[in-house]
Amino acid sequence: VQLVESGGGLVQAGGSLRLSCAASGSIFGINVMAWYRQAPGKQRELVAGITSGGSINYLDSVKGRFTISRDNAKNTVYLQMNSLKPEDTGVYYCAAEVRSSTWFADDYWGQGTQVTVSS
Repeated sequence: VQLVESGGGLVQAGGSLRLSCAASGSIFGINVMAWYRQAPGKQRELVAGITSGGSINYLDSVKGRFTISRDNAKNTVYLQMNSLKPEDTGVYYCAAEVRSSTWFADDYWGQGTQVTVSS
């Protein structure tokens, strides 16, 4: 299974970016898809997650600014990021809990995409 992210880049504060992450390979189903980020010198943190049923969880600091969504038919998750702030800068990683059968699932990570917000 591979997760391939796209959409990162450099943006000014107040701007927007949309991240995409497509999963491919031997996929029976995907339980949770999520976005994490890691800023220099800081621990990786969960930004937003979405279950196969559509339940969503956000990091408090991004609520009202970021929107996570997924297309189950395409095994793809998106992160729309609006009103970006310099503190949103970091490497954004896609993660997914992928089922290889009814009973087995494993966690997979993308390679990361850099998001830089200038002040």
